[in-house]
Amino acid sequence: MDAHRLSRRDALRTGGGLLGVVGAMALTARTARAEPWNWSPADSVAGGGDGADPLTKYDPDADTVLADVIDHADVPEVNRLLATWIYNDQPLPAGLPKNLADFIESARQLPAWADQGKLASSFEFNKKRGLYLGVLYAFASGMMSTVIPHEALAVYYSRGGSHLKERIAKTAKFGYDIGTVNAYGDGGEMIVTCVKTRIIHASVRHLLPRSPYWPAGVTPISQDDLMVTWHSLATTIMRTLTAWQVPIPAAESDGYLHSWQLAGHLLGIRDEYIPATWEQANAQASQQLDPILAPTAEGKDLANQLLNLGADLDLTLLSRGILGAFTRFVMGDKVADWLAIPREPVWSPLLEVAWGPFVAVREGVLAVAPVVDAPYWMFDEFLRQFALWYVAELRMPLSIEIPLTNR
Repeated sequence: MDAHRLSRRDALRTGGGLLGVVGAMALTARTARAEPWNWSPADSVAGGGDGADPLTKYDPDADTVLADVIDHADVPEVNRLLATWIYNDQPLPAGLPKNLADFIESARQLPAWADQGKLASSFEFNKKRGLYLGVLYAFASGMMSTVIPHEALAVYYSRGGSHLKERIAKTAKFGYDIGTVNAYGDGGEMIVTCVKTRIIHASVRHLLPRSPYWPAGVTPISQDDLMVTWHSLATTIMRTLTAWQVPIPAAESDGYLHSWQLAGHLLGIRDEYIPATWEQANAQASQQLDPILAPTAEGKDLANQLLNLGADLDLTLLSRGILGAFTRFVMGDKVADWLAIPREPVWSPLLEVAWGPFVAVREGVLAVAPVVDAPYWMFDEFLRQFALWYVAELRMPLSIEIPLTNR
């Protein structure tokens, strides 16, 4: 039977069947590199390090604590308490297990290299590019995650795979929080969001190996996996904006990078793996991200669910066809074909012809009269509606919680 035609019911009927086999093959392949790790830690924010392959490194400080919390603490009560911790400058709630509270207090500290001036420039970047960023976090980063085998499989077989809309809302919160004026300051939420996400990653590393669908001896979410995801967000966003010829002042570009460097640090990524410049980010991504993109049955299932999300709003401009056309336009034909996303007869050629001029007009590059043509209005309306959906997801009761189960 063709793995790409295997239904979820068929998979369950065969005890995980071909999905499990395909997943195991993909995971086993990422426990070693085809080429030796050769990215220099001298090019990182740390300026040095031992140069160890990030495929072999995890997050021992978080892992030890969360394994103990899951196995010995009252996790629902811990989650209830953590739900009240929202703001960066807010004290932790009383009653948390001491080892967890101690870990969080350490993990929430900004590194010495944090630069408030660069963070101010990052906010200017986000303020000007907010509509683009909402779309790119979804179609460049969100859809890319479905063709990153380790990430797609970890999501699919963990709790997130069976609660996908909730997981998307939490991811949307991450993208929203990093773009706020005080993201890492008093009253902001990005530090809390990062630390809670780090806690979830440690929980998944503890729980997912217990899943019958997960191959023995493979630990999910290595330092390499974290950096792959980092590149699918920060590096991919900047690559796309550059390809679209969006003019970005150097200070704002540096500021946006700095906001993601801090996010990586707070997520538990070792500083020696966090690139110091966009040039080094691109060099690292060419080794970590670009060569590993590939389809899996699980990723294809997740992508199908993502494309159907707009139907909940009953909005024409968020239809499956249009979301698919944007995915093909942003990610390219190869990825779209992997995910079995058909070429739209109207929107695909329209995007190819009109998106560049639309961006140029929106950025004020072209000295033209106010644009009222239907294609430009539709692009702008799509961006607006997508942003509304993106923010609406954050209005649902949302708490980043320690899971107790897999899929």
